[in-house]
Amino acid sequence: MAEARGAHARAVAARLLDAVLHHGRSLKVELAAVLPTLPDTRDRALVEAIVHAALREPARHEAALRAWMPKPPGRRDGELRALLYAGFAQLAIGLPAHAAVAATVDAARLLGRQHQAKLVNALLRRAQRDGLPMAAPAAHWPAWLRTRVEADWKDAAAGIFAASAAQAPMWLRVNRLRTTREAWVARLAEAGVATGVDARLEDGVRLDTPLPVAELPGFDSGEVSVQDGSAQQVADALAPKAGASVLDACVAPGGKAAHLLERDPTLRLLALDVDPARIARVREGFDRLGVGRGAVLRTADATRPEAWWDGALFDAVLLDAPCSATGVIRRQPDVLLHRRASDIDALVDLQARLLDACWQVLAPGGVLLYATCSILRAENAAQVHAFLDRTPDARSEPLDARFGRTDGPGRQRLPGPDGMDGFFYARLCKAAPGTGHDA
Repeated sequence: MAEARGAHARAVAARLLDAVLHHGRSLKVELAAVLPTLPDTRDRALVEAIVHAALREPARHEAALRAWMPKPPGRRDGELRALLYAGFAQLAIGLPAHAAVAATVDAARLLGRQHQAKLVNALLRRAQRDGLPMAAPAAHWPAWLRTRVEADWKDAAAGIFAASAAQAPMWLRVNRLRTTREAWVARLAEAGVATGVDARLEDGVRLDTPLPVAELPGFDSGEVSVQDGSAQQVADALAPKAGASVLDACVAPGGKAAHLLERDPTLRLLALDVDPARIARVREGFDRLGVGRGAVLRTADATRPEAWWDGALFDAVLLDAPCSATGVIRRQPDVLLHRRASDIDALVDLQARLLDACWQVLAPGGVLLYATCSILRAENAAQVHAFLDRTPDARSEPLDARFGRTDGPGRQRLPGPDGMDGFFYARLCKAAPGTGHDA
């Protein structure tokens, strides 16, 4: 039974990889659709780990196929390539080799590829014996994006590429309405799970070895959520006053808004997203955490205030803007497959329109936090510089070193050294009439 389940998990991983690698599908969307169909949480965790590992270093896997096969699988045989990637990835992340090879060979048969099972076995045995060919961490970045990163971060580019190819730690956010970080960490310690904390994160806990959420004590009852440390710092960077009226202009998936409400349940929150299905999932998340019963969640386009705004100005605005996601490639490795250079121009235009629209609804003396999970200056420092240049009543308010390195009017964290994702923060304050940043 266990053997059959293991082969099924590898077959599921291969189909997922085929969809992402060869059919342009979103990894996040595919995982959301497929993982709930696996009844065992261990199988879900295994499939997710295999798929992420395979997509983080596809250049190594492709180099192995080119070196070891006279004719590597073409697009019409994408499922075979995906299965081999899944097999190589298991060896690369240290899963027991014998079981990984055997289950992947059995998965070939489940996929109707009995005639290729011996080939799969031979290639995986060679990978086990010889190891995979080495490839530079930047090898699978598209040239246009690699060039932009190198231009923006000349001295740090190598570290960015290496960090983006590594497995990310699991960061968790403890819900202070339900428990304390100390009490929750103690529960994990009793279960033999090692944790770490970071002085910059009041509610954060780090697991170097990820666990399925079903194995996290108190997850179902809302004691804890999965959220990277960089994303947790949004609450500190915005820091709304107690009971403030707050707009979250692009709320999905809702973790940052939930964190604000865990910190201060008296906040008066309006949360927007253009997708009604995402708004429904945000509400489900709020319900699990026991927050936001008074929050208003609305399907709306934040760039069009005339369609949703009642004229009451907000004390604080969180604009976690749509972006290239170049700071979270280790979590969303398919970004490197699907992102195009033209996307950046379109995103920069959308971010600018969101900034202008959100500024309209912010009260004088209020604060707007502009945030992205990008590392591209066009979306971050340059975007905010352009906004300040065209907005007389806007000024930037410095954030301290907790939020990364200074970059123009904001702070930029690069992926890697502190275990957190790449992220940008800019805190913008709205002056009273006649007291703008040039006054």
